[in-house]
This record gives sequence, structure tokens and C-alpha cells, in this order.
Amino acid sequence: MNESTSVFGAWDGSVPGARRLQAELARQVRLDDEIGAPRRIAGFDVGFEDEGRITRAAAVLLDARDLAPLETHVARVPTSMPYVPGLLSFRELPALMAALALLGESPDLVMIDGQGIAHPRRLGIAAHFGVVTGLPSIGVAKKPLCGRFDAPGERPGDLTPLIDRGQQIGWALRSKARCLPLIVSPGHRVSLAGALDWTLRCLRGYRLPEPTRLADRLASRRGDIPLAAAESR
Repeated sequence: MNESTSVFGAWDGSVPGARRLQAELARQVRLDDEIGAPRRIAGFDVGFEDEGRITRAAAVLLDARDLAPLETHVARVPTSMPYVPGLLSFRELPALMAALALLGESPDLVMIDGQGIAHPRRLGIAAHFGVVTGLPSIGVAKKPLCGRFDAPGERPGDLTPLIDRGQQIGWALRSKARCLPLIVSPGHRVSLAGALDWTLRCLRGYRLPEPTRLADRLASRRGDIPLAAAESR
């Protein structure tokens, strides 16, 4: 619980307390583009080991110009909370923060496998991470958590808005033909349009954008990632 206390401040460890903290942090989310011209983009994903007792967070740092991977790291911390729908960040954020601390450079933009504001209380893991760290962040999820959308067309790049309670909270994006759409939403310091734009820029023919695709590979232990030389980058 010490790691959780350092990440979540005065949270009392209860589910009602977590929801109150979500509401407080959601009010701090900024949905304006504050990225500029990033040099480094980081992708993050989370998995579990030892029957869920260890949370495994993978971080990949990429050159923003060509998406060449420069660093990869995996942080392992004891899992401090069971899975509770809508409270995923309270289970995964300690490991993500540990992985962030391993990076040799601070990223200018972060993409996380999970929701940004496309969340019932507008604070998915990418939004929570962004508010806590101050880093511009985008959530790229494999399936929706809330809201409704019309199915996008079948061509890569086809998209439709994700709507919840009359508000657009993200996009359903067909990133690859014959694949289910991704759910893209801003986390913090990124607009709806900016989240979509950067996700599209990071697609390389796979369903997932390159930052989270590589992080997913590490988190799921499907092999190492060859690194590009960092010199002159």
C-alpha cells in the first residue's frame, strides 16, 4: 500500500473514495492541444504475472519523427487492488509510474493502452496518468467502456464519434481492415481532434498505433524489441 499511497495521495483505499478522487481529478483534465512538436513519444501497456499478484507495466520510448524505438523498460510491482470495473487506474497506475521512472528521457506525448476521457466519470487510465504526471496523454483502447457509436466504414481511417450522455468523448477508429475499431480518446492536454490526429500519425499498418503496439508486445511477453541508435536523435 505504500506505493499506492504515494501515487493516490490521501485516498482511503475504498471504492467510494476512489470514485470521489476520480471526480476530483476529472475536473483537472485539460482538453486543449499542448503538445507542440514532440521529440519523444512513449507507449505504455500493462499485464500481470504470478496469477495477478504482480502488475507488469511496459514502457517504450520512440523517436517522434520516425517512431523508431529508443528505449524499452518493464516495471513490476505488487498488485495492490483487485479489478473493479471503472477503477482500472487504481490497479495499474503504480506500475505505470514505476515504468515511467525508468525512462532516460521524459516523453513529450504518452499513448496508453486504455481509456482517456471515454470513461463513465471521464477519468480512464490515460486521463488519470496525464493529470498525475502533467504529461500530454492519449488513450487507445481495444474496446469501449461506455458510450455508443455507429460502426465506422471498413477502410483504414474510417471513423465515427463516440457519444455518451450527449457528449462526444472519443472516436471509434477503423485502424486496419477486417479488424474491430479502436476507441481513441484524449487523456490530458490533448484535444479530441489532436488525439485522433496523433493516433493516425502513429499507425504503421497494424491495428494498434506503434507506441502501444510495441508496449503491448512487451507487456504480453511476446519478445524483445530491437532498438534504434539514440545518437543524433
